[in-house]
Order: sequence, then C-alpha cells, then structure tokens
Amino acid sequence: MATTATINLSSDIMATYSGYRKQMTMTKAGTLNDLEETTGFSRVKLSGTPGTGTDFIRMATELVNTTATITAAKVYVKNLGPVVTNGTASRTSEAAAKSNFVTIQIGNIGTAVQEIGRLYAGDWLLMPVTAADDVDVIAIAETDDAVVLEYVMFYE
Repeated sequence: MATTATINLSSDIMATYSGYRKQMTMTKAGTLNDLEETTGFSRVKLSGTPGTGTDFIRMATELVNTTATITAAKVYVKNLGPVVTNGTASRTSEAAAKSNFVTIQIGNIGTAVQEIGRLYAGDWLLMPVTAADDVDVIAIAETDDAVVLEYVMFYE
C-alpha cells in the first residue's frame, strides 16, 4: 500500500491564480518501492530554557537497518502552539500566540546541524530526510512557553 502526500494551495491575492495541487508517493531511496515503516503519529511537548534543543526523532532509535548508507525518510511536523490549561494546544492559543515558534534542525545537538527553518504556531512542514543513525530531527523552542509539536516519520 502506497503512502502519499497531497498539497492544495489556494489564494485570493491574485485574481488569475487558480490554485495548485500536487501529489507525491513516498518511496525508498532511488527506487519506485513504497516506504514501509513509520514512527506512528506522535506529539511532544517542548518546554524549558529557550534555545535548548530536543531530539524528537532519534534515527538510531527508529531505524532497523542502521548499516544502510542511504535511507529515505519523509517527516511531517506541525507546531500546534503553546500548551493551555488542559495540557494540549487549541486553535485559540494558535491565533493568540503566533510568536511562539520552534526552530527545526537536522543533525545532532552539540555538533554541526543544518537549520531547516522556523515553525510558528499553526505552521507545518513535510520534508525528505536522509535517515542515518547519526542524524536526528531537532526542535528548539525559542520562548519559555511550553509548545506542542505533532509529528510522524515514514521511512524504509
């Protein structure tokens, strides 16, 4: 069974823009074979000192075949926003706290990392990752407010 991602973009900024729709089948590195593994859909609460990183996807923990030199993975991450009193994020808190962002990086905390970008409350991303056991997906909270991220990784 194939895993696919679909994106639909629409905008009223330009009168002549009719929208954009693309679909991608997630496949193993260099093949047409479907990805077969997943971390499952998860959430993580980031809190503590601003600027402190959290490895929320640890490749060495997730990967079965750690001897592979090239392994394909696709990662989805969404910043649900700050934690409210019931311990989860809500649409109200997203709108009220757009300044709560996390910086997403690839690498290992304390070593050379590649910054991917910022996810503000309500923002999400889907990115390919070369899954090797020395590379993790890292989130760095930029305020001392607790933030909830939801994520899933599909991989070989």
